[in-house]
Amino acid sequence: MKAASNPWIVLVTLLAIYIVNYADRYLITGLIGPIKAEFGIGDAMVGMLMGPAFVLLYVILGVPFARLADRTSRVQIIAAGCVLWSGATIATGLATGPLSLTLARVAVGIGEAAFVAPAYSLLSDYFRPERRGLAFAILGLAAYVGQIAGQAGGPAIAAHHDWRMAFHSMGAIGLILGVCALLLIREPRRGRVEAQVEAVPFGLLVRWLAHSPAYLFMMFAFGFGVLSGVAFGYWGPELFTRAFALDPVAVKSAFALNFGLSGLVGMLLFGALSDRLARRSMIWPSRLSALALAAATCAILLSSWAGSFGWARMAAIPAGLLGGGWSVGFLATLQYMLPPRIRAASTALFLAVTTLLGFFVGPWATGALSEMMGHDAAALRMALTCVIPFGFLAALLGWAASGRVERDRAALHDALSDRPADPLLARPAPERVSGDRV
Repeated sequence: MKAASNPWIVLVTLLAIYIVNYADRYLITGLIGPIKAEFGIGDAMVGMLMGPAFVLLYVILGVPFARLADRTSRVQIIAAGCVLWSGATIATGLATGPLSLTLARVAVGIGEAAFVAPAYSLLSDYFRPERRGLAFAILGLAAYVGQIAGQAGGPAIAAHHDWRMAFHSMGAIGLILGVCALLLIREPRRGRVEAQVEAVPFGLLVRWLAHSPAYLFMMFAFGFGVLSGVAFGYWGPELFTRAFALDPVAVKSAFALNFGLSGLVGMLLFGALSDRLARRSMIWPSRLSALALAAATCAILLSSWAGSFGWARMAAIPAGLLGGGWSVGFLATLQYMLPPRIRAASTALFLAVTTLLGFFVGPWATGALSEMMGHDAAALRMALTCVIPFGFLAALLGWAASGRVERDRAALHDALSDRPADPLLARPAPERVSGDRV
């Protein structure tokens, strides 16, 4: 039997794939101007392309993909999803009208549904609980590197060629990375053993999770936090372009760099601090997330109301530092709570709700409110002011979750132990090859 891959090679490969994943999402936000001009669409339609068109099948298919990942090869699922969403990104650059543009975005969502839950489950088999905070933080860097690549790189490519070339270039990179995943990552032994184990019925899994307050509180905290942050991340650069009558390429590139680079630093610092506090107690990662969420929400509100682009950029720096890693605490706590046999499916359910709130409601509601109130900078600022404060509710829910982590973890493990697998299949797993987990 082949040894598992080096954990750091696995992490770097998944990070590269996730960067492209996020860049594909943010490309459209960096190219709002030329896309609106070519197809004659308004803010509401753009908000729909950012949110509902992408999210709909992403959410519907995320759980089936994850349940499959709990029993089969997560590596193959991730690679196939990467190839699919990258092909759809190339198709976005071939769109001839609003309908084909929408269909391409839907296809991007289908492919991306195969990545997040299997990737976090895979890393959980390669890294011990006290090291997962740093591993998840490194993977989470993709959100900021991808934002920079999409919001700054996309307009830069469009300035020299056209907006279509940005989609073609990013899609081609993704196709290459999908093949690299198959070559560089081996499925750890968990996949081979548990592939034979009967899956927990979906209805029973939902009932278990519905009786876990920590799971539910973290799920909605994560969702409202993403709703607040993504609304600002998608529409903030457009607000500054309209408010200060500046070149959109320069504004979006500067914003992506200020917010993205500070977010990178914040993500790494959060991951290291989360791991240190987790050694004391696993209540601390989610509490740390709650505190960071509250502070980051204040910072992005200040940035939205800044009187000049210079002040907006300054406020984006603490927003990135404070908000750069809050997701890590929730995700590390979630993986700690969940038994391995239901980890990917439960993570996918968690992400389905959070994605609906964050990536469906956030961008679409902001665009719709802006169009209702008048299309201009003042209307967009008021729309963001209505949506961003959901981050404060997220912080309260995250803090409430922390006190139930250990009790709910024990309850989930007890529930699963009361439903054993086939005794012929439930033999102890052989020892791992030395060095395959850090």
